[in-house]
Amino acid sequence: MVKQIGGELLVSGQRFALVASRFNEFITSRLIDGATDCLLRHGATEDNITVVWVPGAWEIPVVSARLAASGSYDGIICLGAVIRGSTGHYDQVASEVSKGVARVGLTSGLPVIFGVLTCDTIEQAIERAGTKAGNMGFKAAQSAIEMVNLYAKLPKSK
Repeated sequence: MVKQIGGELLVSGQRFALVASRFNEFITSRLIDGATDCLLRHGATEDNITVVWVPGAWEIPVVSARLAASGSYDGIICLGAVIRGSTGHYDQVASEVSKGVARVGLTSGLPVIFGVLTCDTIEQAIERAGTKAGNMGFKAAQSAIEMVNLYAKLPKSK
């Protein structure tokens, strides 16, 4: 039989950091609520969840890297909302934040989950922060829980 490895959706003492962008806070706060709800429903305690606010999405990767290097967390959940405006600023921010979060995950040895909404309109962001499309903060936390448990089962890096 082929060996299969997977992660469970159960928190038992693991510590999570939520790195949240203050820009578009009315959306980000809903994502935080969803992520926190998910973590608590799956066994986390409030003492094992830390929310770290950053000014905007641009700052999410550098703060995530610092938190990962601290050794204080088992998983990091990055939350924010980048909404297209009338300039090209959106393209640069959305691209660099996604690359930066991926880089932190690849270099830190920790699950670093991308829960940053990149939307064309404010309506799309609202839909993904708890209305029609569910809450992407909740879904990001589910991914974080599963990945933390999966990492615990994988061989250690040399």
